[in-house]
Amino acid sequence: MGLGILQVAGHVPGTTRYFDFDDPGRPRPRTDTADASALKCDRSGPIPIILNPQPSDDPNDPLNWPIWRRDLITFILSLTAIFATALGPILAANTLTLSVWFSLDFTYIALLTGYFLLGVGVAGFFFVPSGRIWGKRHLFIIGLLILVATSAWAGAVGHNYTSLLWARIIQGVGTAPFEGLVNAAVGDLYFVHERGKRMAFTNLAVFGGAFFTPILVGKITHTIKWWWTFNLVAIFCGASLIAVFLFCPETAYRRDASLNTDIASFPASDDRRVSEGEKAAAGQRVTTGSLSTPAPPAVRPKKRFAQSLALFDGRKTDESFFKLLFRPLPLFTQPAFLWAALIQGTMIGWTVFIGVILAAIFLGPPLFWGEVQTGYAYTGPFVGALLGFFTAGIFADWSAKALTRLNGGIYEPEFRIVLVIPQLIFGVAGLFGFAVTAQGTLEGQFHWVVPIVFFGFEVAGTVIGAVASSLYIVDAYRDLAIEGFTCLIIFKNMFSFGLTFRAYDWLVHSGIREVFFTLGAVQIVVCFLSLPMYVFGKRNRSFFHRHDLLKIFGLR
Repeated sequence: MGLGILQVAGHVPGTTRYFDFDDPGRPRPRTDTADASALKCDRSGPIPIILNPQPSDDPNDPLNWPIWRRDLITFILSLTAIFATALGPILAANTLTLSVWFSLDFTYIALLTGYFLLGVGVAGFFFVPSGRIWGKRHLFIIGLLILVATSAWAGAVGHNYTSLLWARIIQGVGTAPFEGLVNAAVGDLYFVHERGKRMAFTNLAVFGGAFFTPILVGKITHTIKWWWTFNLVAIFCGASLIAVFLFCPETAYRRDASLNTDIASFPASDDRRVSEGEKAAAGQRVTTGSLSTPAPPAVRPKKRFAQSLALFDGRKTDESFFKLLFRPLPLFTQPAFLWAALIQGTMIGWTVFIGVILAAIFLGPPLFWGEVQTGYAYTGPFVGALLGFFTAGIFADWSAKALTRLNGGIYEPEFRIVLVIPQLIFGVAGLFGFAVTAQGTLEGQFHWVVPIVFFGFEVAGTVIGAVASSLYIVDAYRDLAIEGFTCLIIFKNMFSFGLTFRAYDWLVHSGIREVFFTLGAVQIVVCFLSLPMYVFGKRNRSFFHRHDLLKIFGLR
């Protein structure tokens, strides 16, 4: 048993040799390092780190791009994701304002967020085959075009609630690529040992940056009216469209499967290296684990800048569109993807739940909050998102490297699951603390800052959980990353959509303390599911590598 992970006979995709040494305390001399002689390594540190996946010799392979270029792409996509996902909580501070504007009760205003989430979930399902076949760039561009148009539409609806509802649904469609594919792009752009802090950053953008939105929205609404919140998003998304078009080329790359050492069915080590015969056979068709693709040409000319602006640069797979369309559905029966959906989706659901009821809790006595105060209250969640980002960014790669050293240089994706520990601490403390102090604030026992601080802890747990689940999916099942993130999108948005339907009724019927005690108890159970996932995760990977669900359902 390697550090508590049950082992299996033979090599399992996802398990890789991380460091180029046998003894964790003693690097091997480079001259007798079998791995280093056969595989490319990062030698910037004292101990060589084997590059997983292996980069090709093609200058158009994203793994061969300079790190500044890859980080620039990640930064632009993350910044754009902030503007896109800001549309989720954009109405959080305006619940009372919109209720008066449309002469409707709070449930109808909450559904403007709920149907937005529904649009994200449904669109994510349909974007899978397109992203698989033609890559991600065209989806980012199309998504931004939709966001510019629908944000301008939402800002011009007047008193027409139905028109705003439809604008929100279609806004969800435009947001879907940024919720599901930005994290997947990290798997395209970086080696395993480079992903941790970048994944923390993209998750901060996708899930945490949106909490800054209500802080601004409340003041914007009070100063220049609520419709300008949408008009400003349209302007920022328009600027982002230019940046993405010019500086974010396609990140998906059709790599020779023998180079995908992180998802290969053979070990990338001196125990078994890819022979010249295997590589020659790969020139016809390489079958590596669950991946089967024709090999790309050995040498390609470097693309000119004008060529990189194309929306499409060839098919990334020969598989059928309709087979790819339904691929995410069977994955819900695979424990790893179900675990990731629960770890990420439940915390996001509780965050949405708090967001749609926050104004309702504090608008009456003794506080009588308006949109400005409700917006400023999101300072706590925003700081919590930053706390989650720094916690995940510091511990994600550090913990993986430390555990890999203890494991003799062998990296297991299950090492990412230890991030659930800080998620459990912050997230559960936030839920139980909010339960007690929000009710106590209404009874005059606590200052209103106290429940907002606990809301921040809950958001910190949300960000950390999103990083943990995302890293595990990318590292353990990178060949299914798009389908995996689609599962996460479908679950969290459908789950959150359901919560918005019942949020106010449940709160009125049961009270703040009982509702959030229930949520906290559920979250404890969900986090403790990580124990069997850590122990049996490798055996789960081995089993489903040998019993491919997609083949069983005729989808591969």
